[in-house]
Amino acid sequence: MTTRRTRPAPRPPEGTPPRAELARQARAVLADAVRIAHWAAGTPGPGTAAPLAAHALERAATALELSPAQVRAGWDRARLAGLVELHGDTARPGWRLRAWDRDDSAVLRGWVALFDAWSLVHAAPEGIEAGAVAEAVEAVPQVLSLLQLSAGPVTVPALLDLLGQRVAELHEERCEVPLGPGRTAPAASAAPARTAADRSATAGPARSADLNALLLDWALEGLAAVGALTLGKGHATLTPLGNWAVWVKLEQICVAAQSPAGNIEQSAADMLLGCARLTPGPARDEYRAWLAARTVGSAVAELLAVARGEDALLRGLAFEALRVVGAPAEPEVRAVIAEPSLRPYALLWLAEYEGNDPDEAQDVLSREEATWLWVDTAAAVADHGETGLLVRHLDSAVQGTVPALLDEVRAVGHPRTVQVLVALAAAHPDPALAKAVRRAAFQVHTGGA
Repeated sequence: MTTRRTRPAPRPPEGTPPRAELARQARAVLADAVRIAHWAAGTPGPGTAAPLAAHALERAATALELSPAQVRAGWDRARLAGLVELHGDTARPGWRLRAWDRDDSAVLRGWVALFDAWSLVHAAPEGIEAGAVAEAVEAVPQVLSLLQLSAGPVTVPALLDLLGQRVAELHEERCEVPLGPGRTAPAASAAPARTAADRSATAGPARSADLNALLLDWALEGLAAVGALTLGKGHATLTPLGNWAVWVKLEQICVAAQSPAGNIEQSAADMLLGCARLTPGPARDEYRAWLAARTVGSAVAELLAVARGEDALLRGLAFEALRVVGAPAEPEVRAVIAEPSLRPYALLWLAEYEGNDPDEAQDVLSREEATWLWVDTAAAVADHGETGLLVRHLDSAVQGTVPALLDEVRAVGHPRTVQVLVALAAAHPDPALAKAVRRAAFQVHTGGA
């Protein structure tokens, strides 16, 4: 046994409203989005895809007594907050919409998803190159941290100074040194034509300050649009919701810094390999720390990319990490059901997510899917486990007899079938059974019956 000091449960800053009050405020921010989501979910037929079709926009505006602009804005918020899910041209209620009136945690997660997507809610100024916009988005967390630590209004000049410093740091990190005395720009004939906005991003301190000011105004307006802050004359102040959200994200960074096994900065594949020999509890702690250091979307995408690889062990571990992600991963997991190599894992994940007992979740798999999963798990054991585990893995097959298992394994078409059967034959102590398994491996290899 090991002894590890645990960090006491953090408390929100003094003056933070209770979660029920924060949820009430989040419901108020998303009230129009919820109305539109209910309308879209109850509207039969196509026409509610993104962006909202013109005829659906008109119907929604009439039914809800909102302007078309309000409907369009509410529709975008509903999608970003996970209130609706799009399946082709049909909108269906998302899990958060179903839990909206009874689950404060679902409401707060939905609002945080909208908060994270502020740059999509409020369109960037036209004519600004994408790189400058991306830098501003990357610098905003520092701006929010200053607002949170100040616990009150912060002047726009102070925020602008911080934004400029952070953008300069990003340039330095990327070795983007501005032109100085004695250095010349490339000849005009050798460089592509640039717009005035492009030139303004690199034309000197005065114009850079103007560009930063324009981008700061955009960011503050975008954050105000999602209810994270309020704007006064020359200053900005976090709302209780915004203050709480920034505090939560700072706490996540602190948790990430305390990764017990030191895998926080690793790729998903290396992190999962580092967790492979941990018991379930410490492994979940490691998954949580790794996830806390990343946005949910990027973490889920990276885990699913690993799951699509050739290493069966990492495939299984990736879905264990996705269990820690929980509800925010549900749309992405549901989307991979059509991929044969991920389908059994995704079905089991969804069954457990929907409340099925893990021991009974296997019932959602067809016999063929269960056999495919048996081979995939055997491949993981063969690659990373001990021979005894591979022999014991026989007991988990749904077929009940080795001849029936071999018949169905040959038919399932898993790419690792031959290697798994060869490894099982080499590991099994019964000569007769080992011979039958080797024969099956040969038949799969040669394409025989």
